[in-house]
Amino acid sequence: MAKRPIIWAPDPVLKTKCAPVAMVDDEIRTLMDDMLDTMYAAPGIGLAAPQIGVTKRVIVVDVSEKNEPNAPICLVNPELLWTSDETAPHEEGCLSIPDLYADVERPIAVKVAYLDRDGEKREIEAEGLLAICLQHEIDHIDGILFTDHLSPLKRNMFMKKMVKAKKARAREQAA
Repeated sequence: MAKRPIIWAPDPVLKTKCAPVAMVDDEIRTLMDDMLDTMYAAPGIGLAAPQIGVTKRVIVVDVSEKNEPNAPICLVNPELLWTSDETAPHEEGCLSIPDLYADVERPIAVKVAYLDRDGEKREIEAEGLLAICLQHEIDHIDGILFTDHLSPLKRNMFMKKMVKAKKARAREQAA
C-alpha cells in the first residue's frame, strides 16, 4: 500500500473516459489500497483512479465521520442503475481541484451496481452524502469534473485559479 500523487486540474487524464476493468485481481486490489491510502492522507471522502493517473473504472469512497471507524467502499466498474427524480444542491470539492468549492445540483438518492474487491457483483442504494460522493466519483471515471456542472463563467474562473496553483506548486517543487 502506498500514497500516490494526486493529479490536479486542468490535466487531460482527468477528462478521460476510463476503460472497464476486465477482472478484479491482485493488481486492482493493490490499486484500491493505494487509492484509499491516498484519499485518507489527503484527506478526502472519495477518489477515482484517474485522479492518480490510472484510467480504469475504479473508485473508492468513505463518508464515515471523523470519530467513527473507517468504512471504505471500493467499487470496480460502478454503474448508476437509478437516480431519484428529486435533486438538491450540495457543496462539493475535489482533491484534484483543491481549496475550491461550489454547489452542485444532483439527485439525492442513487442505486449503483459494481464489482467488489473479490470481483463479486453488488448493488448499493445510497442517499445524502454517500449518494453525492458516488455520483461525483462516477463522473470522474467518465471524464467529468464537478466544475463541468457549473456555469461556464464559474468553471473558467476555477480553471484559471487551478492553472495559477499548478504553476506555484511546480515552482515550489523546483526550489
